[in-house]
Order: sequence, then C-alpha cells, then structure tokens
Amino acid sequence: MNPIDLLAAAAPAAPGHLDPLKLFQDADIVVKVVMAGLILASVWTWALIVAISMRLGRVKRRSVAYEAGFWKAADLPAYHAAQGSKDVPSARVAGAGLAEWRRSTGGKTIDREGTRQRLATVLSSTVADQADRLAERLNFLATVGSVAPFVGLFGTVWGIMNAFFQIGQRNDSSLATVAPGISEALFATAIGLFAAIPAVIAYNRFAHRVNAIEGRLQRFADRFQATLSRELEEG
Repeated sequence: MNPIDLLAAAAPAAPGHLDPLKLFQDADIVVKVVMAGLILASVWTWALIVAISMRLGRVKRRSVAYEAGFWKAADLPAYHAAQGSKDVPSARVAGAGLAEWRRSTGGKTIDREGTRQRLATVLSSTVADQADRLAERLNFLATVGSVAPFVGLFGTVWGIMNAFFQIGQRNDSSLATVAPGISEALFATAIGLFAAIPAVIAYNRFAHRVNAIEGRLQRFADRFQATLSRELEEG
C-alpha cells in the first residue's frame, strides 16, 4: 500500500450528514446560549399550541351546548342558575345580562330606555372581556414568531464573526477551516425559524378562532338583549 493510501485510511471519515448535537456542542458559548433559549421557546410554543387548541375546542363545544339549552328553556334565570356555573363564555354573558336586568327592574319605577342602554353596555363589555380572556396567551406566540428569527440571526452573526476570528488566528482561510464555524452559526438561524414558523401559523389560526368565538358571543348577546327588550316592553 502506498503512503497516500495509508494516510487516507488513517484520516477520520467525514460525516455523511449534519449532526445537530455536534453542531451545538462545537458552537461558541454565546451561540449555545442563543440556541438553548430558542429551543426552550420552541418547546413552550408547542405546549401552548396544544393547550390553546384544546381550550378553544372545549369552549366552542360548551358554548354551543349552553346556547342550545338556553334558547329552549322556559325560565332563563332558572336555566342559568343550573348551568351557568360552568366555565362557558356564553354563560358569563348571560349571567352579566341577567344581573343587570335584576338591578334595573328591581325598583318601583323602571327606566326602559336606560335599562336598554345599560344592558347593551354590560353585554358588549362582557363579550369583549371573554374574548380577551381567550386571547390572553396568544401574545407569547406573536412574540416568538416575530423575535425568534432575529435572535437566531444574532447567533448566526456572532458565530460567523467568531469563525473569521479563528481564520485570523490560524492564518488559514481554507474552506475546511471556515465551514465548521459557519455551519454552527447558521444552525442558530435554523433553530430560530423552527421556533418562529409554528408560532406564526398557530397565532394566525388561533386569532381567527378567537374572532369567530367573539362574533358568536356578540350574536348571542344581541339576541339576548332583544329578548329582554321585548320582555321590558311587555312589562
């Protein structure tokens, strides 16, 4: 065997594919911190996606069931007293409307126009409050979706600067010297995109679902206000 073959046999085999763990281990400490932060953000993002998806689905099912029984009930206050203790946005809207109805019609004289205005205000504000409660954890998804790519880019820039610094230290500008450092740096951007893309998609999807639930609540509130208004005229 000639010397060239001996050297080739003694040289370590080049990896056949990228090893994410190896890229993380060989990265600069600053890049490692960036990667670790982005990985944690990605894990928390997926946990929120699952939790919010389950919550919105549960809220929709309970609201549909509550509203179906509400409009069939002969005694609305009695129905709400039996069913309103559940964590259902529709029940909270109905409860706020019934409470204001009792306060406004409990006196000797009834101000019909004032009662209508107060009912409209209370129902609208309750609908908005319930929508805010449903959307309260979407801010994290929006933040990750907008910030994670830039955090990953910061890690990439830092890694590339470190790679060029190593080139200067070794006085060697060959591709074999530059490539590992640049690969580690670009891996930070890849992780940033991995965290950001699901967050943006989930935020847009959940925002649409929250808006749909808010619209359903507003229609329920309008119908309930019309029912109370007719009862006010009959009384």
